[in-house]
Amino acid sequence: MTPTNNLKGALLALAAFAIYATHDVIVRYLGGAYSPMQILFFASLFSFPLITLILVRDTTQGNLRPVHPWWMALRSLSMVVAGLCAFYAFSVLPMAQVYAILFTVPLLVTLLSIPILGEKVGLHRALAVVVGLGGVLVVVRPGSAELSLGHLAAFTAAFFASAQSVITRRIGNEERQVVMLLFPYAAIFVVMGAGLGFVYQPMPLLDLAAVGAIAILGFIAAALLVGAYRAGEAALVAPMQYSQIVWAAIFGSLLFNETMDSTTIIGAAIVIGSGVYIVAREALSGNSENRPVLRTRSRTASPGSPRISQVLRRRKS
Repeated sequence: MTPTNNLKGALLALAAFAIYATHDVIVRYLGGAYSPMQILFFASLFSFPLITLILVRDTTQGNLRPVHPWWMALRSLSMVVAGLCAFYAFSVLPMAQVYAILFTVPLLVTLLSIPILGEKVGLHRALAVVVGLGGVLVVVRPGSAELSLGHLAAFTAAFFASAQSVITRRIGNEERQVVMLLFPYAAIFVVMGAGLGFVYQPMPLLDLAAVGAIAILGFIAAALLVGAYRAGEAALVAPMQYSQIVWAAIFGSLLFNETMDSTTIIGAAIVIGSGVYIVAREALSGNSENRPVLRTRSRTASPGSPRISQVLRRRKS
Protein backbone atom coordinates (compact mmCIF):
# COMPACT_ATOMS: atom_id res chain seq x y z
CA MET A 1 0.00 0.00 0.00
CA THR A 2 1.29 3.47 -0.91
CA PRO A 3 0.87 6.51 1.35
CA THR A 4 -1.60 7.93 -1.20
CA ASN A 5 -3.73 4.80 -1.04
CA ASN A 6 -3.64 4.81 2.75
CA LEU A 7 -4.73 8.45 2.80
CA LYS A 8 -7.56 7.63 0.41
CA GLY A 9 -8.61 4.72 2.62
CA ALA A 10 -8.57 6.88 5.74
CA LEU A 11 -10.60 9.67 4.10
CA LEU A 12 -13.17 7.22 2.76
CA ALA A 13 -13.49 5.68 6.23
CA LEU A 14 -13.92 9.10 7.83
CA ALA A 15 -16.69 9.87 5.35
CA ALA A 16 -18.32 6.49 6.06
CA PHE A 17 -18.37 7.02 9.80
CA ALA A 18 -19.69 10.57 9.40
CA ILE A 19 -22.61 9.07 7.46
CA TYR A 20 -23.06 6.39 10.11
CA ALA A 21 -23.25 9.13 12.74
CA THR A 22 -25.98 10.82 10.70
CA HIS A 23 -27.72 7.43 10.54
CA ASP A 24 -27.60 7.30 14.36
CA VAL A 25 -29.01 10.82 14.66
CA ILE A 26 -32.09 9.71 12.72
CA VAL A 27 -32.41 6.63 14.94
CA ARG A 28 -32.28 8.89 18.00
CA TYR A 29 -34.85 11.27 16.51
CA LEU A 30 -37.29 8.46 15.67
CA GLY A 31 -36.64 6.76 19.00
CA GLY A 32 -38.42 9.62 20.75
CA ALA A 33 -41.73 8.54 19.21
CA TYR A 34 -41.47 4.90 18.15
CA SER A 35 -40.32 1.59 19.56
CA PRO A 36 -36.86 0.44 18.43
CA MET A 37 -38.60 -2.73 17.25
CA GLN A 38 -40.75 -0.74 14.82
CA ILE A 39 -37.82 1.33 13.58
CA LEU A 40 -35.69 -1.75 13.05
CA PHE A 41 -38.49 -3.62 11.27
CA PHE A 42 -39.02 -0.91 8.68
CA ALA A 43 -35.29 -0.21 8.35
CA SER A 44 -34.69 -3.88 7.54
CA LEU A 45 -37.68 -3.88 5.16
CA PHE A 46 -36.33 -0.89 3.26
CA SER A 47 -32.87 -2.45 3.23
CA PHE A 48 -33.96 -5.56 1.33
CA PRO A 49 -33.95 -3.92 -2.15
CA LEU A 50 -30.44 -2.61 -1.51
CA ILE A 51 -29.18 -5.93 -0.16
CA THR A 52 -30.69 -7.64 -3.22
CA LEU A 53 -28.25 -5.68 -5.39
CA ILE A 54 -25.46 -7.56 -3.62
CA LEU A 55 -27.17 -10.92 -3.53
CA VAL A 56 -27.90 -11.11 -7.26
CA ARG A 57 -24.19 -10.69 -8.01
CA ASP A 58 -23.21 -13.73 -5.98
CA THR A 59 -22.19 -16.24 -8.67
CA THR A 60 -20.87 -18.95 -6.35
CA GLN A 61 -22.43 -22.37 -6.80
CA GLY A 62 -24.54 -23.90 -4.07
CA ASN A 63 -27.86 -23.74 -2.26
CA LEU A 64 -29.21 -21.69 0.64
CA ARG A 65 -28.51 -24.37 3.25
CA PRO A 66 -25.90 -23.16 5.77
CA VAL A 67 -22.75 -25.25 6.12
CA HIS A 68 -22.78 -24.44 9.85
CA PRO A 69 -26.47 -24.07 10.76
CA TRP A 70 -25.97 -23.65 14.52
CA TRP A 71 -23.27 -21.02 14.11
CA MET A 72 -25.46 -19.28 11.53
CA ALA A 73 -28.42 -19.34 13.91
CA LEU A 74 -26.28 -17.88 16.71
CA ARG A 75 -24.90 -15.21 14.38
CA SER A 76 -28.41 -14.27 13.22
CA LEU A 77 -29.61 -14.06 16.82
CA SER A 78 -26.61 -11.90 17.69
CA MET A 79 -27.42 -9.45 14.90
CA VAL A 80 -31.07 -9.24 15.99
CA VAL A 81 -30.18 -8.52 19.62
CA ALA A 82 -27.33 -6.14 18.77
CA GLY A 83 -29.46 -4.11 16.39
CA LEU A 84 -32.45 -3.87 18.70
CA CYS A 85 -30.35 -2.94 21.74
CA ALA A 86 -28.25 -0.39 19.83
CA PHE A 87 -31.35 1.33 18.44
CA TYR A 88 -32.85 1.48 21.94
CA ALA A 89 -29.62 2.81 23.46
CA PHE A 90 -29.39 5.60 20.88
CA SER A 91 -32.99 6.57 21.60
CA VAL A 92 -32.53 7.05 25.36
CA LEU A 93 -28.84 7.84 26.03
CA PRO A 94 -26.56 10.68 24.96
CA MET A 95 -24.84 9.71 21.71
CA ALA A 96 -21.36 10.10 23.21
CA GLN A 97 -22.11 7.57 25.95
CA VAL A 98 -23.48 5.05 23.46
CA TYR A 99 -20.41 5.36 21.26
CA ALA A 100 -18.05 5.07 24.22
CA ILE A 101 -19.70 1.77 25.19
CA LEU A 102 -19.86 0.46 21.60
CA PHE A 103 -16.17 1.26 21.23
CA THR A 104 -15.56 -1.72 23.52
CA VAL A 105 -16.31 -4.06 20.60
CA PRO A 106 -12.60 -4.53 19.70
CA LEU A 107 -11.93 -5.41 23.35
CA LEU A 108 -14.80 -7.90 23.46
CA VAL A 109 -13.83 -9.35 20.08
CA THR A 110 -10.38 -10.02 21.54
CA LEU A 111 -11.91 -11.86 24.48
CA LEU A 112 -14.47 -13.85 22.46
CA SER A 113 -11.84 -14.89 19.92
CA ILE A 114 -10.21 -17.03 22.63
CA PRO A 115 -13.04 -19.62 22.96
CA ILE A 116 -14.49 -19.26 19.43
CA LEU A 117 -11.34 -18.94 17.29
CA GLY A 118 -8.77 -20.47 19.61
CA GLU A 119 -6.89 -17.18 19.62
CA LYS A 120 -3.99 -16.82 22.05
CA VAL A 121 -4.08 -13.43 23.72
CA GLY A 122 -0.81 -12.29 25.21
CA LEU A 123 -0.16 -10.06 28.18
CA HIS A 124 -0.14 -6.81 26.18
CA ARG A 125 -3.54 -7.29 24.57
CA ALA A 126 -5.00 -8.67 27.80
CA LEU A 127 -3.90 -5.55 29.68
CA ALA A 128 -5.33 -3.37 26.91
CA VAL A 129 -8.69 -5.10 27.35
CA VAL A 130 -8.62 -4.55 31.12
CA VAL A 131 -7.67 -0.88 30.73
CA GLY A 132 -10.33 -0.35 28.07
CA LEU A 133 -13.06 -1.88 30.18
CA GLY A 134 -11.88 0.33 33.03
CA GLY A 135 -12.43 3.28 30.68
CA VAL A 136 -16.05 2.24 30.28
CA LEU A 137 -16.47 2.34 34.06
CA VAL A 138 -15.16 5.90 33.94
CA VAL A 139 -17.81 6.78 31.34
CA VAL A 140 -20.80 5.24 33.11
CA ARG A 141 -19.59 6.09 36.66
CA PRO A 142 -21.41 3.34 38.57
CA GLY A 143 -22.29 4.48 42.06
CA SER A 144 -22.07 8.19 41.26
CA ALA A 145 -24.48 8.24 38.34
CA GLU A 146 -27.71 6.35 37.80
CA LEU A 147 -27.36 3.37 35.49
CA SER A 148 -30.35 2.85 33.25
CA LEU A 149 -31.82 0.25 30.94
CA GLY A 150 -30.20 2.23 28.14
CA HIS A 151 -26.72 1.50 29.51
CA LEU A 152 -27.56 -2.20 29.76
CA ALA A 153 -28.84 -2.12 26.18
CA ALA A 154 -25.62 -0.49 24.95
CA PHE A 155 -23.46 -3.08 26.72
CA THR A 156 -25.66 -5.87 25.34
CA ALA A 157 -25.37 -4.43 21.83
CA ALA A 158 -21.59 -4.30 22.13
CA PHE A 159 -21.38 -7.91 23.33
CA PHE A 160 -23.62 -9.38 20.64
CA ALA A 161 -22.04 -7.24 17.90
CA SER A 162 -18.69 -8.68 18.99
CA ALA A 163 -20.13 -12.19 18.95
CA GLN A 164 -21.47 -11.89 15.42
CA SER A 165 -18.13 -10.50 14.23
CA VAL A 166 -16.14 -13.38 15.70
CA ILE A 167 -18.62 -15.94 14.38
CA THR A 168 -18.32 -14.34 10.94
CA ARG A 169 -14.56 -14.80 11.18
CA ARG A 170 -15.03 -18.46 12.11
CA ILE A 171 -17.44 -19.51 9.34
CA GLY A 172 -17.16 -16.74 6.75
CA ASN A 173 -14.73 -18.57 4.46
CA GLU A 174 -17.01 -21.61 4.23
CA GLU A 175 -20.44 -20.04 3.86
CA ARG A 176 -21.78 -18.41 0.71
CA GLN A 177 -22.20 -14.67 0.84
CA VAL A 178 -25.90 -14.95 0.03
CA VAL A 179 -26.38 -17.23 3.06
CA MET A 180 -24.40 -14.92 5.36
CA LEU A 181 -26.56 -11.96 4.33
CA LEU A 182 -29.96 -13.54 3.91
CA PHE A 183 -30.39 -15.45 7.17
CA PRO A 184 -29.63 -12.56 9.58
CA TYR A 185 -31.85 -10.15 7.66
CA ALA A 186 -34.65 -12.71 7.54
CA ALA A 187 -34.26 -13.20 11.30
CA ILE A 188 -34.46 -9.45 11.94
CA PHE A 189 -37.51 -9.13 9.70
CA VAL A 190 -39.35 -12.10 11.25
CA VAL A 191 -38.56 -11.34 14.90
CA MET A 192 -39.30 -7.62 14.63
CA GLY A 193 -42.42 -8.34 12.57
CA ALA A 194 -43.70 -10.78 15.19
CA GLY A 195 -43.50 -8.12 17.88
CA LEU A 196 -44.64 -5.22 15.73
CA GLY A 197 -48.31 -5.65 16.61
CA PHE A 198 -47.56 -4.95 20.27
CA VAL A 199 -45.70 -1.67 19.71
CA TYR A 200 -46.88 -0.28 16.37
CA GLN A 201 -47.61 3.41 16.09
CA PRO A 202 -48.88 4.94 12.82
CA MET A 203 -46.05 6.71 11.01
CA PRO A 204 -46.56 9.80 8.85
CA LEU A 205 -44.85 9.92 5.48
CA LEU A 206 -42.00 12.08 6.80
CA ASP A 207 -41.10 9.54 9.47
CA LEU A 208 -41.31 6.67 6.97
CA ALA A 209 -38.93 8.63 4.77
CA ALA A 210 -36.60 9.01 7.76
CA VAL A 211 -36.59 5.23 8.24
CA GLY A 212 -35.82 4.84 4.55
CA ALA A 213 -32.95 7.26 5.02
CA ILE A 214 -31.56 4.98 7.74
CA ALA A 215 -31.41 2.12 5.23
CA ILE A 216 -29.91 4.26 2.47
CA LEU A 217 -27.31 5.90 4.71
CA GLY A 218 -26.26 2.52 6.11
CA PHE A 219 -25.82 1.16 2.58
CA ILE A 220 -23.83 4.20 1.39
CA ALA A 221 -21.59 4.13 4.47
CA ALA A 222 -20.96 0.41 3.99
CA ALA A 223 -20.03 0.99 0.35
CA LEU A 224 -17.57 3.71 1.39
CA LEU A 225 -16.03 1.34 3.96
CA VAL A 226 -15.57 -1.29 1.25
CA GLY A 227 -13.67 1.29 -0.76
CA ALA A 228 -11.67 2.31 2.29
CA TYR A 229 -10.52 -1.22 3.07
CA ARG A 230 -9.71 -1.90 -0.56
CA ALA A 231 -7.60 1.27 -0.78
CA GLY A 232 -5.80 1.36 2.56
CA GLU A 233 -4.33 -0.92 5.18
CA ALA A 234 -6.79 -2.23 7.74
CA ALA A 235 -4.58 -1.03 10.61
CA LEU A 236 -5.01 2.56 9.38
CA VAL A 237 -8.64 2.35 8.32
CA ALA A 238 -10.05 0.59 11.40
CA PRO A 239 -9.25 3.35 13.95
CA MET A 240 -11.24 5.85 11.87
CA GLN A 241 -14.38 4.50 13.58
CA TYR A 242 -13.42 6.49 16.66
CA SER A 243 -14.11 9.72 14.75
CA GLN A 244 -17.76 9.08 15.59
CA ILE A 245 -17.16 10.50 19.07
CA VAL A 246 -16.47 13.88 17.43
CA TRP A 247 -19.74 13.69 15.53
CA ALA A 248 -21.49 12.67 18.74
CA ALA A 249 -20.24 15.87 20.38
CA ILE A 250 -21.31 18.00 17.39
CA PHE A 251 -24.71 16.45 16.74
CA GLY A 252 -25.47 15.99 20.43
CA SER A 253 -24.82 19.65 21.14
CA LEU A 254 -26.59 21.08 18.08
CA LEU A 255 -29.62 18.79 17.90
CA PHE A 256 -30.24 17.26 21.32
CA ASN A 257 -28.77 19.77 23.78
CA GLU A 258 -26.26 17.18 25.00
CA THR A 259 -22.87 18.04 26.44
CA MET A 260 -19.83 15.83 26.91
CA ASP A 261 -18.46 16.27 30.41
CA SER A 262 -14.80 15.77 31.20
CA THR A 263 -15.39 12.34 32.73
CA THR A 264 -17.00 11.04 29.53
CA ILE A 265 -14.15 12.46 27.46
CA ILE A 266 -11.51 10.83 29.67
CA GLY A 267 -13.30 7.47 29.71
CA ALA A 268 -13.83 7.51 25.94
CA ALA A 269 -10.16 8.37 25.42
CA ILE A 270 -9.13 5.36 27.53
CA VAL A 271 -11.41 3.03 25.56
CA ILE A 272 -10.23 4.42 22.22
CA GLY A 273 -6.58 4.17 23.24
CA SER A 274 -7.03 0.54 24.23
CA GLY A 275 -8.75 -0.28 20.94
CA VAL A 276 -6.05 1.41 18.88
CA TYR A 277 -3.37 -0.44 20.83
CA ILE A 278 -5.02 -3.80 20.13
CA VAL A 279 -5.24 -2.96 16.42
CA ALA A 280 -1.57 -2.01 16.41
CA ARG A 281 -0.56 -5.22 18.20
CA GLU A 282 -2.46 -7.35 15.70
CA ALA A 283 -0.98 -5.47 12.77
CA LEU A 284 2.64 -5.24 13.86
CA SER A 285 3.51 -7.96 16.35
CA GLY A 286 2.64 -11.01 14.28
CA ASN A 287 1.50 -12.78 17.46
CA SER A 288 -2.14 -12.97 16.38
CA GLU A 289 -2.95 -15.80 14.01
CA ASN A 290 -6.54 -14.75 13.32
CA ARG A 291 -6.34 -10.95 13.68
CA PRO A 292 -9.99 -10.87 14.74
CA VAL A 293 -10.15 -7.12 15.42
CA LEU A 294 -8.55 -6.11 12.13
CA ARG A 295 -10.99 -8.38 10.32
CA THR A 296 -13.99 -6.84 12.09
CA ARG A 297 -14.57 -4.42 9.28
CA SER A 298 -18.29 -3.72 9.49
CA ARG A 299 -19.63 -0.93 11.66
CA THR A 300 -21.03 -2.61 14.76
CA ALA A 301 -24.75 -2.83 15.41
CA SER A 302 -25.90 -1.57 12.00
CA PRO A 303 -28.53 -4.01 10.75
CA GLY A 304 -29.24 -1.77 7.76
CA SER A 305 -25.76 -2.26 6.34
CA PRO A 306 -24.23 -5.15 4.39
CA ARG A 307 -21.33 -6.93 6.05
CA ILE A 308 -18.12 -5.38 4.76
CA SER A 309 -15.98 -8.51 5.06
CA GLN A 310 -18.35 -10.52 2.88
CA VAL A 311 -18.42 -7.90 0.13
CA LEU A 312 -14.62 -7.67 0.18
CA ARG A 313 -14.33 -11.47 0.02
CA ARG A 314 -16.60 -11.58 -3.03
CA ARG A 315 -14.67 -8.88 -4.84
CA LYS A 316 -11.36 -10.60 -4.22
CA SER A 317 -12.64 -13.95 -5.49
